[in-house]
Amino acid sequence: MKITVQRDVPSGRDADATFDYLLDFRNATEWDAGTVSCERLSGDGGPGTKYRNVSKFMGRQVELTYTVDNVDRAARRFEITGSTGSTTSEDTIAVYNRNGAVRVDYRAVFTFPTIFLPAYPLIALAIRKLGNDTAAQLEKSLRA
Repeated sequence: MKITVQRDVPSGRDADATFDYLLDFRNATEWDAGTVSCERLSGDGGPGTKYRNVSKFMGRQVELTYTVDNVDRAARRFEITGSTGSTTSEDTIAVYNRNGAVRVDYRAVFTFPTIFLPAYPLIALAIRKLGNDTAAQLEKSLRA
């Protein structure tokens, strides 16, 4: 069972500063509405870097291990996958310029085990709310 959320958010920072801020996933505590804590476990921020992320979702705290899968600095794009062991979040974050303004395209694909299928409507609503809350918080954090 997959649910995708995608948001496009303006940034008040330059493109390189925006990309560097988001690539350091420890900063997710500032911009991701669900993240409670995030610490780097290994690596330098590039591919293979691992993070321990504690997030709040549907009233519960869940721990995910995120791994940076791909970093394309020239395109200002990276992919990072988080897993609880049964649920995954595949995130793609790209920073780009449009009409002289810096923007962030944030896409997350959540995969839940089929055992959660009866709760799909509630989970989909919660994911949509998380996407909206994260977009608002991300925009706020990128104003500085």
